[in-house]
Amino acid sequence: MLAPPFTPFDQLQLSLQERGYAVISPDSLSQLVRVSFKDLETLKTYWNNLPRDPYLKDGGRYRFRRHASYWIHQGALELVPHRAHWQSVDYNALHGGIERWFEPIEPELQNNSTWQQLMLGISQLFPASPRWYVEAHPFRIDTSDGIGRPTPEGAHRDGVDYVVVILVDRVGVKGGETRIFEAQGSIGLRFTLQDSWTALVLNDAKMIHETTPIQPIGTHGYRDTLVITFRRNGFQEPPHRQDQQ
Repeated sequence: MLAPPFTPFDQLQLSLQERGYAVISPDSLSQLVRVSFKDLETLKTYWNNLPRDPYLKDGGRYRFRRHASYWIHQGALELVPHRAHWQSVDYNALHGGIERWFEPIEPELQNNSTWQQLMLGISQLFPASPRWYVEAHPFRIDTSDGIGRPTPEGAHRDGVDYVVVILVDRVGVKGGETRIFEAQGSIGLRFTLQDSWTALVLNDAKMIHETTPIQPIGTHGYRDTLVITFRRNGFQEPPHRQDQQ
């Protein structure tokens, strides 16, 4: 496995601005969000109760997830009434164009100060915005059927301003290599997120990303991640809802 090319803490914003990405070590993430590693570790238990994703068009049973939406305004995080996750087919050719109603994130996690501070702390990496429209997706990809696909849609952008992929846990699997590419260039990187609370932050306009399938080492394994997206100009919505934001 290729180790992640960690970005020095004092260069995170510069790297995100100039290169379009930053790779954050667990220590740097803890420092950025002002939460101890020990407190971050307490969040892992919430990944054990994720419902199966009912929308996979490849017929797979390997993905489990929840979903929540927020506003960040004047340094405060506000939960938005539960809503569907929607992407256009321009960004997700496999699952785009449909409203996907995932189960909401559990109230106990919603009210967890570590969870809230994680999103608020990460938002400080980005340029100032009157309001950030934030979506949080806890994922588990497992290998019960022999293989799990973190990105069944393939290499893609998400249609937002910034994408954050945090490795929460990785147990008994091989594969799961992260690949990022310049959207308007030829430069690409490949590496494997190995340690809990390693984070990849992407400028979605500049970078395309994907993660290769995972397979079990032994009988069963899984890969837990938290994907958080940040968008300036409203949530992605179907055309008939866009005038309601």
